[in-house]
Amino acid sequence: MLTSMLAFDIAQFFPSLNHCLLSLILGKAGFDLKVINFFSNYLVNRKTSYFWNNFSSNLFDINVGVGQESALSPILSALYLFPFLHILEKHLKILDLKISILSFINDSLLILQSKSFHFSNACLFSSYNVASQLLSKFYLLVEHLKTKVFYFSRLHGSFNPPPLDLSSVSRSSLVPKDTWRYLGFIFNRRLSFHQHIDFYANKAISTVKCMKILGNSIRGLNL
Repeated sequence: MLTSMLAFDIAQFFPSLNHCLLSLILGKAGFDLKVINFFSNYLVNRKTSYFWNNFSSNLFDINVGVGQESALSPILSALYLFPFLHILEKHLKILDLKISILSFINDSLLILQSKSFHFSNACLFSSYNVASQLLSKFYLLVEHLKTKVFYFSRLHGSFNPPPLDLSSVSRSSLVPKDTWRYLGFIFNRRLSFHQHIDFYANKAISTVKCMKILGNSIRGLNL
């Protein structure tokens, strides 16, 4: 059995959330009118300026987006993405694409199990195309340059998965890699986690050696 994954990012996610659409989503989700009015007022009359060394620009009005350091931004982003994921699942079900969806803020995964590379790539391409078109209706765009494809397999011997052709959608063709890093974890095709353990073990050893150099009997870190 072959497990295929297609990872894609939403470009400029927090700065791109549409205020009018967000208020509409909150209304459709059944929130109380007071809550809807609060967020409608919370998102208006925002301004920003740009700094570069000693230069600072004038203030500009912000008609879209939520603050990236605000405690409310993850909640608003989850509410904003919920209808997108719901509609995407419906579209994939209508097209009879057996795709699972996993989303972490602006990082999303399309997951498929199959016995054929050809079938797997065809399903991933169709799903990616549907997701890209649907995101544009939510005033969001896929950051195609960060899109990656990866395959897990228990097959012994040589393992040479073909590239995934996305040229008609993103003008690129994705070549699968031997290892893949996602949300701090390093995966290989057989899920042995050898590369993940080696990376973090070496990182820990390097940190300890640096601490030893910085600490001595006269000054520096306490031994």
